[in-house]
Amino acid sequence: MVEMARKYQFPSSLSSKVEQSKYERWLHWRAVAHVKRDRLRGNQTATVERYKLAIHKAVLESDGQDPYTGESLDWSLIGTYRNEEAELEGRRYKARFALLPSVDHTGDGLGPADFVICGWRTNDAKSDLSFAEFVALCRKVVGKEDQQSK
Repeated sequence: MVEMARKYQFPSSLSSKVEQSKYERWLHWRAVAHVKRDRLRGNQTATVERYKLAIHKAVLESDGQDPYTGESLDWSLIGTYRNEEAELEGRRYKARFALLPSVDHTGDGLGPADFVICGWRTNDAKSDLSFAEFVALCRKVVGKEDQQSK
């Protein structure tokens, strides 16, 4: 039997890191979550289909690396975060998910879907900052560290 091509072709770079079905679930639920958030912010053009395409494209372009830090993302972590455990263990639990792949808007979420895939820690630190604002913040942190080490 000939297998039909999938709309979201499983990235070969992930084949040894995560099952295709798990990736497809992750892709779907990340798109749903971002559409919901962006519609609440006023983006009425956001659709799950557009977001899935844009997120999948960002996964392919990432080549498994966080674009902000260059770190390798840990795709084996998708679908493993548990709120109950996070509540019990706090920071120690969350720290284990620093390189969990997460979806980051490259814009404000009000225009066309455009994302990068970065580590959860990076995305959490970046929050709603633009790339330029995030880099400026990082420079301030490094500058302060340099001042304190003198």
